[in-house]
Amino acid sequence: MKIVALSDTHFPKKKNGLPQHLTEELKKADHIIHAGDFTKAELLDELMSYAPVSAVYGNVDEEDVKKRLDARICVHLGGMTVGIVHGHEGHGRTTKERAIHTFLPNLPQIIVFGHSHIPLMERMSETVLINPGSPTDKRREKYFSYAIIRSNDRSIKCELVLLDEYGKKVKSIYS
Repeated sequence: MKIVALSDTHFPKKKNGLPQHLTEELKKADHIIHAGDFTKAELLDELMSYAPVSAVYGNVDEEDVKKRLDARICVHLGGMTVGIVHGHEGHGRTTKERAIHTFLPNLPQIIVFGHSHIPLMERMSETVLINPGSPTDKRREKYFSYAIIRSNDRSIKCELVLLDEYGKKVKSIYS
C-alpha cells in the first residue's frame, strides 16, 4: 500500500496548485493523509479525486472544512494503525509533544501531524512520527516537502520527499 501524507497546504493563500511532482505521486497513491490546514474545502475535494482520504482539520481551516473533518482520528491502513492530528491543540510545549500526547496511552504505529511546517521523520520506540512539512508553504525551511508511507505484510517504510522552489524533487530521506 502506498500512502501520500501532506499537511499545511494553506490553499489558496500560499499557492493555487500542488507541485507537479506531488500530483504525480497522488495519482499513484492507494490512500492520502492530510494533517490539517487546508484552509478551504476545495483541496479536500481535489485530493478525494485521486484516492481515498483520511484527514483532520487544522487551526486555520474554515468552518466548511471543520464541519467535514475531526480534530484527530486513528485509521487502519495496510495492516497498520495511523493516528492523524494537526498538532495545534493539547498538552506539550512542542508540536511533536502535543501530537504524541493526543494518542497516549496507546500510541499507534505511525503518528502523522503538521502545524509547524517543519518536516520530521523520527522513530520513538514502536511509533514512527511523521510531520510531512508543507508542499506549498515552507516558511523558514529550505525545501517544500511531503511524505510517502509504504507498507506490506512485513514492513513499513517511510520517506520524506524534499522539493525545490519549482516543485522538483531534490532528495528523499528514508526511515
